[in-house]
Amino acid sequence: MNIDQQRAFDNQHFVHPWEGMADYGTQQRTLAQSAEGIYVRDEQGRQLIDGPGGMWCMQIGYGRQEMADAIAAQVMQTAYYSPWNLTAQPATQLAAKIATLAPGDLNHVFFTTGGSTAVDSALRFVHFYNNVRGRPEKKVVISRQQAYHGSSYLAASVSGKERDRSFMDTSAELSHFLGHVNPFRRPQEQSIEQFCTAKVNELEQAIVTLGPERVGAFIAEPILASGGVIIPPPGYHKRCLEVCRRYDVLYISDEVVTAFGRLGHWFASETVFDIQPDMITTAKGITSGYVPLGACIISDRLMQDLQGYKATFSNGYTYSGHPVSCAAALKNIEIIERENMLQQVRDITPYFQQRLQQLRALPIVCDVRGMGLIGCVECSLDGGDGTLQQDQALGYQIDEHCQKRGLIVRPINNMCVFSPPLIINRAQIDQMMDLLEQGIRSVMRTYA
Repeated sequence: MNIDQQRAFDNQHFVHPWEGMADYGTQQRTLAQSAEGIYVRDEQGRQLIDGPGGMWCMQIGYGRQEMADAIAAQVMQTAYYSPWNLTAQPATQLAAKIATLAPGDLNHVFFTTGGSTAVDSALRFVHFYNNVRGRPEKKVVISRQQAYHGSSYLAASVSGKERDRSFMDTSAELSHFLGHVNPFRRPQEQSIEQFCTAKVNELEQAIVTLGPERVGAFIAEPILASGGVIIPPPGYHKRCLEVCRRYDVLYISDEVVTAFGRLGHWFASETVFDIQPDMITTAKGITSGYVPLGACIISDRLMQDLQGYKATFSNGYTYSGHPVSCAAALKNIEIIERENMLQQVRDITPYFQQRLQQLRALPIVCDVRGMGLIGCVECSLDGGDGTLQQDQALGYQIDEHCQKRGLIVRPINNMCVFSPPLIINRAQIDQMMDLLEQGIRSVMRTYA
């Protein structure tokens, strides 16, 4: 099939995520023809650095033969089984392995198809848990502005990216949103410490106002990834967990992005942010994007609270614990362990963040933030108060100029976000940041 035919099929038949209706059927999307290491090759054979690492997920890099072999071998051994009445070694082995990697007493793994269904399952477990224990009114889930937890109905209902919700319905009665937790947007007269205290107090006040008997859970990303790599102030997560414990509110840590090495650890909740949540959701890096898989990890405490009740957690998916996906995840973990990739991330992180911060010198860059191998360069022509259309136009222009030079940038409106494969080296970081700077400067010249 030639390139024109592929584009025609794409425009005529493939409805993409976040598809815009105004220009539906007229897109000229780049065709990913092949990939290896940190690079993707387009339809013209050009080598592009994958700045966002697929969709925050390409930990071990593209083109791993041993991943292909492990997937193929499992396909030939057991391609599928019904998780309702059977089990299989890849799923049982992976569940046990995740239990050893997860913090504290999070030892129970419910497999899903991805991040959205992992969050959806966590929220359904909150409802199930309180229904079984005779507290059917304890259902409200507190989240924050700019949080993103998925696109299934429940997950979208606790996602606070207002610009994504304009034409989509969500369940308002099951969610409550607090203000943003972005230190860059705090009042000028407020210190970071005061900002943190205000945000923690906001959570406690919401629980008190709504009524602890009605609030079932608080859900939070360690780093708000799709919201623009927002890093809450130091101590924020630990203090929020303390508030939740005080009012018997479950704490869900959404580690769909931050788990499996992105911050240099298997999970960020305990090692980086000093918390042991009641549940963790994960996906993406669990298989490095080679095949779909997600998981909701539940604590011993919650499972023990339900022992003895005649109740069924009637939530599940045809592909829960899919043997091929679980085999891929096991191989992915093996590669990360064997190549000491977590230490590699911790070693290279300071240089990655240093190169990011150097971009502050560009006039249209209004903020730079990041942690581990995740970062964001926020650009603005007017200091950060542009309209949605202006922000989107600026982001797309930067993406276009960067891609022409050999770098894929994921523009979230006016924010360029990065989560490159964990195998990236210093020379490749230099190349990536140099290309980003060139792209931004080219856009600046169009407005000069």
